[in-house]
Amino acid sequence: MPADKPHMNLVFIGHVDHGKSTLVGRLLYEAGAIDPHLIEKYRQEAEAKGKGTFEFAWVMDREKEERERGLTIDVAHRRFDTDKYYFTIIDAPGHRDFVKNMITGTSQADAAVLVVAAPEGVMAQTKEHVFLARTLGIQQLIVAINKMDATKPPYDEKRFNEVKEQVTQLLKLIGWDLNKVKILPVSAYMGDNVMKPSSNLGWWKGEALIDALNSLEVPPKPIDLPLRIPVQDVYSITGIGTVPVGRVETGVLKVGDRVVFNPPGVSGEVKSIEMHHEPMQKAEPGDNIGFNVRGVGKKDIRRGDVAGHPDNPPTVARTFTGRIVVLQHPSVITAGYTPVFHCHTAQVACRFEELLQKLDPRTGQVKEENPNFIKTGEIAVVKLRPTRPMVIERVQDIPQLGRFAIRDMGVTVAAGMCLDVEKR
Repeated sequence: MPADKPHMNLVFIGHVDHGKSTLVGRLLYEAGAIDPHLIEKYRQEAEAKGKGTFEFAWVMDREKEERERGLTIDVAHRRFDTDKYYFTIIDAPGHRDFVKNMITGTSQADAAVLVVAAPEGVMAQTKEHVFLARTLGIQQLIVAINKMDATKPPYDEKRFNEVKEQVTQLLKLIGWDLNKVKILPVSAYMGDNVMKPSSNLGWWKGEALIDALNSLEVPPKPIDLPLRIPVQDVYSITGIGTVPVGRVETGVLKVGDRVVFNPPGVSGEVKSIEMHHEPMQKAEPGDNIGFNVRGVGKKDIRRGDVAGHPDNPPTVARTFTGRIVVLQHPSVITAGYTPVFHCHTAQVACRFEELLQKLDPRTGQVKEENPNFIKTGEIAVVKLRPTRPMVIERVQDIPQLGRFAIRDMGVTVAAGMCLDVEKR
């Protein structure tokens, strides 16, 4: 792996059957990340099953069930390189039932590619995915208007402009910064304008998809934010002492720093830091580290606690206000409901204390004050009370610790972000 290339996580989102998997397969194939023999094998298999044109999609859809149904179910990860970046592609399912997997995919992405089929245009899930991407904090977006070979007439500039206008209106409603969005035509199946310009799209004077990917910006490391290290595990090592392990989300940790762990409020001095068994003097965001803290016992801290500097300690919530998207709930959510919230490494049951507002998913405007219940597909602002102390930050202060997923009965029922905290 060339370590000198910056790394980006890229998620592909969009309505079911609009060609996300095919576009990903085409990209990987053209970038040399897949053996051409494999594509030929998939093509023969796909034709035998009456799924002609699915061969590129099957690169990502390796699960047998996905091939039988022609849908993407789980989140698949694949790597490919351009001359500028190495990308990890997260292929997020478009099908309604699988939005929960999309949440896990999208929350770790630096940029998104929204795939919209030119013949159909913007559909229900296109809206849902764009709103989710926004809610989950993705800043950079490329819109690939796909299946240009299937417009009538084929490669029709007029149809491209109509769909581009639909997408632009949608993005404006949701509050995307259109300066950070690129919209371009492609045919994933035929390979037009994916890696290079195409004579079929002679009217298009803009970039090919690969150029748009190369022009993405690596998000800056949040070193200026206060230090936050959610604890994943705690070890007690003979002769060394207590060693918490976790990923630095924000800020910088140096040997010799004093740190405090919240919620327990215990503090100590950092004696050493190491990553992949190599000692280091300081750690920055993205580093997965172990750090030895003098003055803190193994029983004092646990997974889900967060380390920070004493002058700006991690925020412990008595209650917090969240904006949530209900993804799937078998009935309705009312005050008193107490599912488990997954926020950074913490898992804490939180009680829905008040349902404050129901929002219009397309505009974000308030649709109803103090609703009696919220259900699947709805967006709401709610007041939440953790059943035991937990660290959560306002998303506008420290976004990395301001997002959460809500799980119950083995599924992700909702996802959201913290708007405000009443400190303990």
